[in-house]
Amino acid sequence: MSDTPPKPEDELKGSEQPFVAHLIELRDRLLWAVAAVALAAAALAIYPGPGSLYDIMAAPLVVHLPKGATLIATSVISPFMVPLKILLMTAFLIALPVVLYQVWAFVAPGLYSHEKKLVMPLVVSSTVLFFVGVAFCYFFVFGQVFSFIQSFAPKSITAAPDIEAYLSFVLSMFLAFGLAFEVPVAVVVLARMGVVSVEKLREFRGYFVVLAFVIAAVVTPPDVVSQLALAIPMCLLYELGIWAAQLFIKHTKAPEDSADPA
Repeated sequence: MSDTPPKPEDELKGSEQPFVAHLIELRDRLLWAVAAVALAAAALAIYPGPGSLYDIMAAPLVVHLPKGATLIATSVISPFMVPLKILLMTAFLIALPVVLYQVWAFVAPGLYSHEKKLVMPLVVSSTVLFFVGVAFCYFFVFGQVFSFIQSFAPKSITAAPDIEAYLSFVLSMFLAFGLAFEVPVAVVVLARMGVVSVEKLREFRGYFVVLAFVIAAVVTPPDVVSQLALAIPMCLLYELGIWAAQLFIKHTKAPEDSADPA
């Protein structure tokens, strides 16, 4: 009679699916995601409408333009295409929780229980942090940046930005701040996967401060306000990521494969 302790049963045993079944499920998940975006776009098209969405997005700039100045359209189709792009972008952001849930539902059956404890919080936190970064950029950074830029404008000119150029600027800023606010998620993933230890992350703190200011100088306009507004939150979020990494490592460890010989 063997004294070898029995091995714990594989959690994924019996959950395998044929390749065709995976493709069918992937198709269904994609359809649900597209349907969520389309439903959000239809609702936004009814209220408040594409034009009103652009007015909302342009509000931080219009407030700081000279009295009577407005944005202009230099292309014939810009008044139609630009609001439509904003409509689709907003619809995708609104439907993002549904899209991420479909991704989670597709990959969850192939994950162990301790991996699910890691993935689901990261999906939720990354979504929330991205929205926080976009909101921080819109409600705080834009007002400060546009005020700073207009203060340098000569009195002999009238600022009339092009709507397509403004849309490109807004999207790049939203993406920069949204991704910058994902720093804690990146730190947690690197620490949990064993790429770098928490101690090494603490030692890298000084280098990350320099890196944050370099990134801010590259991806933001050449003004001190927007660079500080991006670099300082990145440094604070790096510290938050180190603290969160310790908690995740502690609570998402894989169960031991061996039992007590006794």
